[in-house]
Amino acid sequence: MPNLRLADLTAEIEANVRRALLEDVGSGDITAQLIPAERLAKATIITRDDAVICGTAWVDAVFRQLDPRVAVHWQVIDGERVKPNQPLFHLEGPARSLLTGERSALNFLQLLSGVATRAQYLADFVGQTEVKLLDTRKTLPGLRLAQKYAVTCGGCHNHRIGLYDAFLIKENHIAASGGITEAVAAAHKIAPGKPVEIEVESLQELKEALDAGADIIMLDELSLDDMREAVRLNGGKAKLEASGGINESTLLPIAETGVDYISIGAMTKDVKAVDLSMRLSL
Repeated sequence: MPNLRLADLTAEIEANVRRALLEDVGSGDITAQLIPAERLAKATIITRDDAVICGTAWVDAVFRQLDPRVAVHWQVIDGERVKPNQPLFHLEGPARSLLTGERSALNFLQLLSGVATRAQYLADFVGQTEVKLLDTRKTLPGLRLAQKYAVTCGGCHNHRIGLYDAFLIKENHIAASGGITEAVAAAHKIAPGKPVEIEVESLQELKEALDAGADIIMLDELSLDDMREAVRLNGGKAKLEASGGINESTLLPIAETGVDYISIGAMTKDVKAVDLSMRLSL
């Protein structure tokens, strides 16, 4: 499954920002009205953390939608690693607009940079292997595409986007479909050409999934020995994905078994936002 590209997200970014401004600004920023409408200002936004930056297009969209008179001057690009106290961008324009847009702009930047930073941290663990680390659907409602793009800025990769672009047949689907063979066969008939992935919990189930013609097989909490054996039995017929209970101590050993993918829900679910600060000057 291909990674999201920023060029594909133009409409999504505009929609994300419209919702954010409606949520935050609503009928108007009453505090900003304390400032004379004609007053101009400048601002510098810095990071207080080591981070990987993501979200520049969302920041641009915030100020473009709020007040096109605001100029945004970037010092960094998406995917760039930054250090504490490093300037990220400068703003120039009406003081009211700079202050009104601050929170929405920084919310996007701190969240998406947090995702990218976490993804890069995990990618660094397995940098010497061939494995690809994948995200999951464990994302904030309404910000899935944004978070999945952030994952790619951190050097990891996208799993399916939603329930519509690939099959992921798990334990309950298998039970309700009558078995692994039946589920895979039905999937190929329902949507020919869509990737068919199925979860297995044993080497016996792996063999059945291979015989059924699955494209991707998810190894759910198999032991390292069983993963190595699964790679041997597979022989390159399907892509193998490890999933379930993966943490920093197990990530590299799992990667070294030879599986193709490792999916990690925490990449988008358990994220610490990057600490950012805006300094205004008149």
